[in-house]
Amino acid sequence: MAESQIVKNTVKTGISFGSCLAIVISYNAWGSILWAIFHGLLSWIYVIYYFIRHY
Repeated sequence: MAESQIVKNTVKTGISFGSCLAIVISYNAWGSILWAIFHGLLSWIYVIYYFIRHY
């Protein structure tokens, strides 16, 4: 399998960077897996909100 095909498949089926970042920030802030999942679904919206609110 070509390297570009592997990257395309990973991006298509994998978690986005924004979702991963939101999950990590949320779990650190709230300590709840349910909130982390919810914030992961919101992705960059939660990351930007957290940045504005806390910095």
